[in-house]
Amino acid sequence: MPQTPTATEATRKGADRRPLLSVRGLKTYFELDEGTVRAVDGVSFDVMPGEVLGIVGESGCGKSITMKSILRLVAKPGRIVGGEILYRPDPVGRAGGGGAEIDLTKLRKDGRRMRNIRGGEIALIPQEPMASFSPLHTIGEQIIEAIRLHQDVSKKEARAMAIERLREVGVPSPEQRVGAYSWQLSGGLRQRAIIAMALSCHPKLLVADEPTTAIDVTTQAQVLALLRELQAEHGSSIIFITHDLGVIAQVADRVVVMYLGRVMERGPVDDIFHAPKHPYTKALLRSVPNMDTEPRVALPTVEGSIPHPLHKPTGCPFHPRCPDAIPGLCDVKVPALRPVDSDQPVACFLYHREVEGE
Repeated sequence: MPQTPTATEATRKGADRRPLLSVRGLKTYFELDEGTVRAVDGVSFDVMPGEVLGIVGESGCGKSITMKSILRLVAKPGRIVGGEILYRPDPVGRAGGGGAEIDLTKLRKDGRRMRNIRGGEIALIPQEPMASFSPLHTIGEQIIEAIRLHQDVSKKEARAMAIERLREVGVPSPEQRVGAYSWQLSGGLRQRAIIAMALSCHPKLLVADEPTTAIDVTTQAQVLALLRELQAEHGSSIIFITHDLGVIAQVADRVVVMYLGRVMERGPVDDIFHAPKHPYTKALLRSVPNMDTEPRVALPTVEGSIPHPLHKPTGCPFHPRCPDAIPGLCDVKVPALRPVDSDQPVACFLYHREVEGE
């Protein structure tokens, strides 16, 4: 029996394709009475067809706001103030030209086109399924509603599709579970049900916002294996947001490392883990236990803490915590994100002296 190709292999085969999604200089700010919070401050990355892109960083680094910006779900007083989110429903195009290109920042977030894309073409797997499912309706009713919102099918057809999605994600006895309420399911089954809902309309891109945070380690491993299997089977792309580097190592093809709303480093997962460049990436990796970790010895931590978003430091945002900071440079100027190796750009003056905006 032939093996299912991994996302990396699928990406390599489609190397001549344009990105499915391109985020360019995205800025999402919150205007508060106390001042302006620059939650996402010039973030750029691509998501290729059939790949898993991991976005990693400590809590408060802007990962989830980046996700909400892509889905146009940022609540007031937050708003996108700059940049582009370029979505290409057909990245290959009829003549290999990349197909139509839609800037999601130009669409009304509550307009019909954006609502059709959200859920139909770009779907969300939220962090906490219990808060995402209504306790007053069965999971089947909610999956059926999502299907009928984006597809012209009867209620009977939608019910059959919902049962099939539940079976696909490994929910036992889906014909019975389709009539269950979310509070009647275990955490693992709720997570599978929310994945079934996200997959119900065969989206091209899944955005998974810390989907394994609230479940135990065994169930987490099962969910990660399930996502990889479904992603390879359907050919979807995934943006996987997490603070857990161990999870990133298991699922991602490429990695974006964020800090205080900015991208510190990007690159293939093997390069990020085996040849990290940015001091922040190195510090995160040192804090992850491995087979060589000495027992009963405290793991290294990233020195200091993330500054308050209203009081960001001048210069490189990481310089107050950085052991390699260059006085008079890192605390004054903002490093540009520039390639160090062929596919591993880094925003750090240790590797280049280019300043953002020059």
